[in-house]
Amino acid sequence: MSLPPSPELTVLGLAALLQAVQIGLAGWAVNRDAGPAWNAGPRDQDAPLSPLSGRLRRAVDNHFQGLAFFTIAVVLVQLTQSNGGLTAACAWVYLAARVLYVPAYALGWSPWRSAIWGVGFLATMAMILTALA
Repeated sequence: MSLPPSPELTVLGLAALLQAVQIGLAGWAVNRDAGPAWNAGPRDQDAPLSPLSGRLRRAVDNHFQGLAFFTIAVVLVQLTQSNGGLTAACAWVYLAARVLYVPAYALGWSPWRSAIWGVGFLATMAMILTALA
């Protein structure tokens, strides 16, 4: 009999699914702007992209960076068995921030985009510090 995944592992899986959705949104936007032939081609030259497409692509890149830190946080929490209410809450805060970050970046919400990013980053760092304490 296996145990259900921890909240932190559940959120990690959901964050990966969010990343896949973001890749799909960015791909849709680029196809709309540059056409499927360019998007499926070698991309030797930059295509003219709308601000929305550029922002969606940058949001994908940003989430890859954040996801690397979050994955480290979850691994540390799991391996040190420091799971608890704080780490679970931080994981959910990270995911909520990442979900909000997509429209914040896509729609150019300034300075809210940076504030939302900061909340997710601080939640991740709290998880790492909890695991190391």
